[in-house]
Amino acid sequence: MRSEYKLLIFDWDGTLADSIGRIVEAMGVAAARSGFAQRDEKAVKGIIGLGLPEAIRTLYPTITDDELIVFRQHYADSYIALEAVPSPLFPGVVQSLEAFRAAGYQLAVATGKARRGLDRVLKAHGWLDYFDITRAADETASKPHPLMLEQILAHCAVPASQALMVGDSAFDLQMARNAGMDSVAVGYGALSLDELRAFEPRLAIDSFPQLHAWLDGRVN
Repeated sequence: MRSEYKLLIFDWDGTLADSIGRIVEAMGVAAARSGFAQRDEKAVKGIIGLGLPEAIRTLYPTITDDELIVFRQHYADSYIALEAVPSPLFPGVVQSLEAFRAAGYQLAVATGKARRGLDRVLKAHGWLDYFDITRAADETASKPHPLMLEQILAHCAVPASQALMVGDSAFDLQMARNAGMDSVAVGYGALSLDELRAFEPRLAIDSFPQLHAWLDGRVN
């Protein structure tokens, strides 16, 4: 256990769960049903991590409030249908989280998902009470604002210097920087490690078990 850290905070989509493809597909379906031009995969991956309203407005800056309501509902309907069987966790996630817990770390989730969606996937994995705290985008400020991290830190009574944010999007790493917190870039989700290294993460990994090995001190 690295003595400088007491709290590990994880993004969900693209970090713990292999759900990026479904997000891209659902966004395309929502655009078609709402009468908007579909954005390409790279553009959609670039907004993953934001809260849903912020993500849609980033992709479609001229969308009206009424159109946004319709678009959000189409997205939700499509994504829930795709998630009839929840997206699988990435290899090594379950084993690593169990090891982190056994080593004494506090564990948290900070996600761009809405609370309803987060609770649905946590329940599916038997994790409703697993994490010390979880924060969803619709109950706090959207990434990259640091509010959800600040709320997690306050709940866990841990300073930012002893916490680590693990994520696959630019917004995850920007949020960590805005909170004065170290970050880990995950290169198997929304963005590549080359894109994420611009945000100066403490560590860059291309498989989840590499985080376990680093925190254990087995690799530098």
